[in-house]
Amino acid sequence: MADNEQLLQAFLEENPDIEMFEVMLLDLGGNLRGKWVTPDKMPGVMAGQMKLPLTTLALDAWGRDIEDLVFDKGDGDGYCVPDPRTLAAVPWMARPGGQVLVSMHEVDGGPCGYDPRAVVERLMQRLASHGYRAVMATEMEFNLLKDERDFMGRPAHSQEDSVGGSVGAGHTYGIESMQEVAELMHEIRDACDAQGLPIDTLTKEAAPSQYEINLYHNDDALVAADQAVMLQRLIRGVARNHDLLATFMAKPFGDIAGNGMHVHCSLLDADGNNAFDDGTGAGTPLLRQAVAGCLETMPDCMLLLAPSLNSYRRFTRGTHAPLTPCWGYENRTVALRVPADAPAATRLEHRVAGADANPYLVIAGLLAGIVHGIERGLEPPEPLAGNAYEQLEPSLPQHWSEAFECFRDSAFITDTFGHEFQDVYCALKQQEMDEFDHHVTPLEYDAGL
Repeated sequence: MADNEQLLQAFLEENPDIEMFEVMLLDLGGNLRGKWVTPDKMPGVMAGQMKLPLTTLALDAWGRDIEDLVFDKGDGDGYCVPDPRTLAAVPWMARPGGQVLVSMHEVDGGPCGYDPRAVVERLMQRLASHGYRAVMATEMEFNLLKDERDFMGRPAHSQEDSVGGSVGAGHTYGIESMQEVAELMHEIRDACDAQGLPIDTLTKEAAPSQYEINLYHNDDALVAADQAVMLQRLIRGVARNHDLLATFMAKPFGDIAGNGMHVHCSLLDADGNNAFDDGTGAGTPLLRQAVAGCLETMPDCMLLLAPSLNSYRRFTRGTHAPLTPCWGYENRTVALRVPADAPAATRLEHRVAGADANPYLVIAGLLAGIVHGIERGLEPPEPLAGNAYEQLEPSLPQHWSEAFECFRDSAFITDTFGHEFQDVYCALKQQEMDEFDHHVTPLEYDAGL
């Protein structure tokens, strides 16, 4: 950890005005937990001396303990081990601040079995044992909404048409629509520069108040996941300064498109060449093995890709949210798309996950599928041409409880992610499902009273 202390000292010399650091741990649900720490206490943090309860990783969506987990494990502490690559200034804060991401380790020094960053690292090592390194990039959709709610708690669009509605307000790829939020987008870009986040494009998406920001690819899957998490936090923070609410909720509005998180992936061999490139764009046998593995394991991984009740409202026909494990070339109706590009850039695009999913677990699910296909030499079905919604019946889990059962009963999940991860994630999701089951919605009152 001596190098960490030197990196911290250099960082403080470059940013001498920092008053507070956010030490951030991403839990299984994709929520950032942690502590605010003054600069004088940061050497201890960088030395891995800060502690939090291990169960901090498994708080539910409302920040509550899973009681059985807490009592069964005695609610013991673990050590928060920082990743110095994530040390960054936080330019959107009202007062100068910094941040760093940490992983959770057991008191014996080993990584916690259900820490999302550790899950990604284990799968990276397993892929490396076959001689490959994943190159990944995320595309993140989100809504910019007014920071207000109606009497039912529903948010309000920041982008409306001339009669106050939302029908014509999407303006997909609209340059003028981007001009309307130009100041905010420039602040996002500046903040990304300050935090070393390599954003590729900023785009107006199809739904009202919906946008997309893409990150440039990285040949370290853990860094790619870190950057996705940091980008989400950055977008929320900058939007807040403009009195807007940035949300990555999968389906904030039932009648318009939801927010997806697409992940692009290729593999590099030991010589640094794209192992999916056969010189034609069709892809190598390795690409087909990767596709086949992802397709076969997709139902079992659905709870990682769509983790909440609202996630499943996104999966409706004609909204570019895949309903069936299928693949194709340059086809946005399939679950795995091979984009048209130069042969050297041959890759697959995983299109199932919502933007509400934990980026580490989405990337872990993708890596796990790829490894599964490689280790078994799987072969996919023929690539699909045309509209997948018309040709195939939905076969991915369409409801939260169905995805939960697939995950809970999956031998693939047990073998790949481990019993501990499977049990803790199931306990977390069971508690969240139980909470939703205890509430009656306004629609039910309207129908029943």
